[in-house]
Amino acid sequence: MKLSREIKTGIIVIGGILLFILGFSYLKSSSLFDNSKKMYAIYPNVGGLQPGTAVSINGLNVGKVNDIRFIDAKGNLLVTFTVNSDFSFSKNSPAVLYDTGIIGGKGLQILPLFDDAPMAKSGDTLGTTVRPGLTELAQQKLTPLFQKFEAAVADADSVLVNVNEVLDEKTKRDLRSAISGLSTLINSLQGSANSLDKLLSNNSGKLDSSLTNFQNLTTSFSLLADSLNNSGLPKTLESLESTVANLDRVMAKIQNGEGTLGKLMNDKELYNNLNATSRELDLLLQDFRLNPKRYVNVSVFGKKQKEYELPEDDPADTIQEPDPEQ
Repeated sequence: MKLSREIKTGIIVIGGILLFILGFSYLKSSSLFDNSKKMYAIYPNVGGLQPGTAVSINGLNVGKVNDIRFIDAKGNLLVTFTVNSDFSFSKNSPAVLYDTGIIGGKGLQILPLFDDAPMAKSGDTLGTTVRPGLTELAQQKLTPLFQKFEAAVADADSVLVNVNEVLDEKTKRDLRSAISGLSTLINSLQGSANSLDKLLSNNSGKLDSSLTNFQNLTTSFSLLADSLNNSGLPKTLESLESTVANLDRVMAKIQNGEGTLGKLMNDKELYNNLNATSRELDLLLQDFRLNPKRYVNVSVFGKKQKEYELPEDDPADTIQEPDPEQ
């Protein structure tokens, strides 16, 4: 069967259109017969992300970035990318923008979530996060440090300015004088140290003898302590301590009115009775001395006994009656 020229021309035109569509799709980094899901993500800054960059899930490339363009006057960027339909995940899964290496370059990865939200489908806009790279982390850490360093330098500069303002010519002269006096004092201390060193050198023998005597004295005290210890001094001290303890107990009993001594010291009635008895005994003895005839009547050969005469300086006259209130 022969094909007419018109049919051949139509086939050629249709083939050219198909080739044009395929080439255009290739240039746009999209396949004509690709069944991948087209998704979107919005970033304020893509950090150098380029179309054609691979999109990964758990480290596996599952798609690529198709297009990046501005969407509003604030400069937000809409990133269009495709993901294979072989793997499903929640529409709440974020699209993370991250550094691919130390020297730069950005990549896009999806952190898949499997929650109760619907599964992501073509045309969905995913949430976005930006993972800072090493350069950004270093900048975040070093920027406050540099700011503190600049503030410290500024403070040091102001301190130096204030010092320069304080150190006028008079203050500088005073400082020079003080430093000179300090140097003189150091020289004097050095001379005193030299004199002390010389004194110690000249009397080293005496110092050695004194130290030896002190050591001998210490040894003698040690021997004396050993001798006292061996002579039963600890036992004597223990016995003395026991005696003192017994004496304390006896004194406590006396203080509490226990025993004869305690009653004599604390019983006022007994004291008064003894005092009255002693006074009456004194009166009885005095009466016996003054009037012996009352008690003894002795007659030798019927001779009348001579009356007793009281001497002028009779010591009985000096006896005083005790105070009943004592």
